[in-house]
Amino acid sequence: MYLLKCQTGFKIAAVAALTLLTSLGAHAAHPNLVITTDDVSHMRQAIGSEGKFSTAFELLKAQVDEQIAQPIAVPVPKDGGGGYTHERHKKNYQLMYNAGIIYQLSQDDKYANYVRDMLLEYAKLYPTLGLHPKRKMDSQNPGKFFWQSLNEAMWLVYTIQAYDLIHDSLNADNIKTIEDNLLRPVSLFTSVGQPSTFNKVHNHGTWATAGVGMAGYVLGEPEWVEKSLYDLEKSGKGGFIKQLEMLFSPQGYYNEGPYYQRFALLPFVTFAKAIENNEPQRKIFEYRDGILLKAIDTTIQLSYNGLFFPINDAIKSKGIDTIELVNGVTAAYGLTNDAGYLDIAKQQDQIILSGDGLKVAQALDNNMAKPYSFKSVAFGDGNDGKQGALVVMRTQVGGDQALLFKPAAQGLGHGHFDKLTWQFYDHGNEIVSDYGAARFLNVEAKYGGRYLPENETYAKHTVAHNTVVVDETTHFNANVEVGNSNYPTLNFFETNEYGTVSSGEISTAYKGVDLERTLALINLPELQSTVALDIFDVAANKAHQLDLPLHYKGQLIDTSFELKANATQLSALGTKNGYQHLWLKAQAQPQSGLAKVTWLNENGRFYTQTSLVKGDESFLFTQIGANDPDFNLRNENGFIRRVEGQKHHKFISVLEPHGEYNPSKEYTLEAVSRVTKLEYSQQGDLTLVELDIKGKSYLVAINNAPTSAKNTFNYQNKEFTLNGRLGVYMMNNNQE
Repeated sequence: MYLLKCQTGFKIAAVAALTLLTSLGAHAAHPNLVITTDDVSHMRQAIGSEGKFSTAFELLKAQVDEQIAQPIAVPVPKDGGGGYTHERHKKNYQLMYNAGIIYQLSQDDKYANYVRDMLLEYAKLYPTLGLHPKRKMDSQNPGKFFWQSLNEAMWLVYTIQAYDLIHDSLNADNIKTIEDNLLRPVSLFTSVGQPSTFNKVHNHGTWATAGVGMAGYVLGEPEWVEKSLYDLEKSGKGGFIKQLEMLFSPQGYYNEGPYYQRFALLPFVTFAKAIENNEPQRKIFEYRDGILLKAIDTTIQLSYNGLFFPINDAIKSKGIDTIELVNGVTAAYGLTNDAGYLDIAKQQDQIILSGDGLKVAQALDNNMAKPYSFKSVAFGDGNDGKQGALVVMRTQVGGDQALLFKPAAQGLGHGHFDKLTWQFYDHGNEIVSDYGAARFLNVEAKYGGRYLPENETYAKHTVAHNTVVVDETTHFNANVEVGNSNYPTLNFFETNEYGTVSSGEISTAYKGVDLERTLALINLPELQSTVALDIFDVAANKAHQLDLPLHYKGQLIDTSFELKANATQLSALGTKNGYQHLWLKAQAQPQSGLAKVTWLNENGRFYTQTSLVKGDESFLFTQIGANDPDFNLRNENGFIRRVEGQKHHKFISVLEPHGEYNPSKEYTLEAVSRVTKLEYSQQGDLTLVELDIKGKSYLVAINNAPTSAKNTFNYQNKEFTLNGRLGVYMMNNNQE
């Protein structure tokens, strides 16, 4: 044996090449990837008994029976994402995989024969193909079956497992034809044929290395396994191990955000299971202190009401029931027996037909699930965990709420220019919103199902988010390379009985401008309510125009100031950097004091943002949709607080959920904001905010010192003690 030492100092045991050639070259027992022969034995027993596993088997078998009754279709590729040939090849690899599983469990040759016949059709087609006709000429590598090599790698991940599942049913001629004309050429095209993708530390590289690495195990190619782990030169500068090192923070947060964390999870978990089953001595699930298990858990934590937080390029309808996380949760329970994962599996309501899936099904049959614990966490970003953080604040006071704060890194090419942005969720709904990605995934009529042009002209730009824009210019001037080289600092994060508070800052989003934001989700148990406190400091070396947008979900109900509406003719708010896509619907300049904007969400609750203003801020009310001739953008609402010609400005506000609107029973409760006072002051490192709400007066204290320590301070001739970062004190009855 020899040891390969990675940059992290972790040593990975690997079997010498000669031993690998002996074991793999002899074609060890099949299946030998995610599902093993031992798994098959236990699963065959389980389908003979009542329970969730046998039910899942019967459901999948019925689906497969219906599909294999149709003629095999392996069309010549011609369509982009969402088109017939694209979708047909996707369905084919999923069908082959599912039919392979049903063959193993039922031992009925018709399923193996179907997979065999489809693979033989692919083996006829593949040698005739050039690069895909709808490939993008200017960027990523193309495939042959699909417009991008990513989909080709996904095809291989599923198809090599399908082949593994039916391998022992094939005769020697079939094996030679399928391997020589299809599986080996596809694997070589995906690896040595596209080195820039295969060696890339990116989710595309993860899918590629997973597919080729698993092919190495099945086809007896140990060199493919080593190259998948350590890059084509086996240098360790790329490959699966480097991806584990670089793409996850020590807490398991994936640099591109939860949407792509979910997507990348499947090849990470699938290949890791194959490694564990073939070479357990590598101890892949122990690598980096169990980074893959942490990644699975973090993916769950980065969701609310079943949907992932939609930062960066994200489709907002994706959630914990996606097949990638179903596989992840299944693997996590198989490795840990943690009953909290069963709670998530119960919500997913999908049983994977695998050895781990059998464990999950039997545990659910025995009612072993325990509530999964969602927490307030600051997930460090970057492979060292020190490149800012993605902060999740949660509370159950007055209902299930979450506040997402993003002093996080850029997130590579899928990142958005939204340093220090935030989102808010309440009673199951998005309240303060993020646009996510401008894309209709796999809807060919919308730009071939790819990212829309408006993803670059609107969705990624700073004004599409809830953070400060200077001089109508996007953070880092919309330069991805610069964005990836700079990231915010997480000043602090703390959660305690009063709520959760966090602060972050960045001085490189704009030259000569420091941005610092403090957000707190504050519990007010006496009112069975919460408020979200937002303090955004801007300090510059010269005067600028400063915009702070807030995008909200719902219908505008009221403002505490008079609006000048553009009722008969609309114009775009600007000409570039996303402003060209915003209709200016109305504007106002509130007088000094409290400026309130109230809207009604579809959850039947009212929300009011109360801002502390000095009479120098304009409020600009916007709707997305200008300069959008193809109707690609959703017509969502927002408003922008704007100040002009200032070097220093402090945006201060509280967001307050309140009331109820019930159209069915025809009643409305507390539709008017209950905040009557909002005052701000500073005592050294302490931020003090006095808030009157519904007849009660609260003092909120936040410790901004470099290190948190006990503070005793005076406010209005009263002495208070602050332990930690956040304290909330009742003023009108002197309770601390």
